Amino acid sequence: MQITRRFEFDAGHRIPNHASRCRHLHGHRYALEVTLTGETIAEAGRSDEGMVLDFSALKTLVHETVVDPWDHAFLVHRNDAVVRSILEHIPGHRTVVLDAVPTAENLARIAFMLLAPRFQAAYGERLRLRRVRLYETPNCWADYPDD
Repeated sequence: MQITRRFEFDAGHRIPNHASRCRHLHGHRYALEVTLTGETIAEAGRSDEGMVLDFSALKTLVHETVVDPWDHAFLVHRNDAVVRSILEHIPGHRTVVLDAVPTAENLARIAFMLLAPRFQAAYGERLRLRRVRLYETPNCWADYPDD
């Protein structure tokens, strides 16, 4: 069985070497879809009987790991020295420094890599993180993994 929950957050970024407007500071209303696979719980009387995972438990884990840290933050590549130097001088600014350029593709992969060990630690082999889909716009998204 497969389940998916959608999350939304706002964040800024830039693609420093982009040949067009994406090299400028800008933001998006991102949507993140997290898909899990696993067997439904068959134990009678449990509050999560018949579920792969209670959607509220999925929400808690994804919010703690990705949504809350990235929401209303600026997602910046570690090597984007110009923007990092500006952001470091804004007291209390929410900045997330990434080891990759914050493209939709890289953000989907990073989110997956952050979430996979959290699900593994919490649920072992019972559940598997199947896919993370990150929408940068309603018409543009990236899936990780891509199979």
